[in-house]
Amino acid sequence: MGKLSGIKVVDLSQFLPGPMLSMMMADQGAEVVKVEPPSGDPARDQAPFEAGQSIWFRNLNRGKQSVMLDLKSEAGCAALWRLIDEADVFIEGFRPGVVARLGFGYAAVAARNPRLVYCSISAFGQTGALAHHPAHDMAVQAMAGFLSVNDGPDGTPVVPGAASADMAAGLTALSAVLMALIGRAASGKGDYVDIAMFDAMLPWCAHIAGTAIGGGDPPRSDSQRSLGGAAFYNIYDTADGRHVALGGREPKFVANLLTALGRPDLIPLGSEAPGDAQAPLIAFLRGIFVTRTRDQWVQWFADKDVAFSPILDFREAFAAPHIAERGLVAATDGAHQIAPAIRFADEAPWTPTTAPELGRDG
Repeated sequence: MGKLSGIKVVDLSQFLPGPMLSMMMADQGAEVVKVEPPSGDPARDQAPFEAGQSIWFRNLNRGKQSVMLDLKSEAGCAALWRLIDEADVFIEGFRPGVVARLGFGYAAVAARNPRLVYCSISAFGQTGALAHHPAHDMAVQAMAGFLSVNDGPDGTPVVPGAASADMAAGLTALSAVLMALIGRAASGKGDYVDIAMFDAMLPWCAHIAGTAIGGGDPPRSDSQRSLGGAAFYNIYDTADGRHVALGGREPKFVANLLTALGRPDLIPLGSEAPGDAQAPLIAFLRGIFVTRTRDQWVQWFADKDVAFSPILDFREAFAAPHIAERGLVAATDGAHQIAPAIRFADEAPWTPTTAPELGRDG
């Protein structure tokens, strides 16, 4: 029994944002019916595969039911209406207008089930000049300004390593749906939630784009405190061609490291403005870090109170002791799953559930 036991979710979304939202609800006991077209969620076909399923698909769709419906047919639409009649939450991730043309827009659905919480997830929202502009995660990040500071030393933007717009939308949508369910408990009425990946991304720049938010110049990575302009929030090469990161600018960390390196005279530079003023300190640290291998630095920092981390690849990260200590990955029948990040003290330890085969439940 999870916190959401008794809640029924009908999810028409595919790929990442919507499935992540509904999986987090399924992890907490909600009954999630994943409605798929005859071709299935495209994530089913995304390599790599393990134990007969896409690892991506399993890690976003565990604990759900799968119902295969052709919504261009009368039978498929009738079956979806039957699911909606019993549902508490409806999720769709089509381009704006598509689901309404199929006959399942919010007005039609709310007229039939007024207690339903209806959530639409799209790139740029249901209204506005960009509403019908096609985009996946990277294009949204580009339009929101984030790729401009996802750049290399030469200032050229690079492909982001994380699907931040997708993830921001999924998490924002989860919050909105839960808020609407709480509101329904008092009012008895459902609600409509218009979640845009673009909208969900914007709050993530408040700490770096203040000047632009206020109508001024955009931030530049090499002069911004959190993007590479500060010595103690930066990445450094090591002797073996790997990298380490300093991830804390607090004065105590600056003093601890520079004292240990025999350069307490440089401590004042750690409090200077990012950019040119800290360039000498960055240059010193670059020269120091390249004298040892990454793992030698890990050993050296073991007894130092400094916000330091080796930069690990994903294989190293998932093999680290912390993963096992926190129970963050579980393997069942040869299938690996990332554990839920949300945990409650009164719950039994999490055990992985399976992801459904296409159309398994109808």
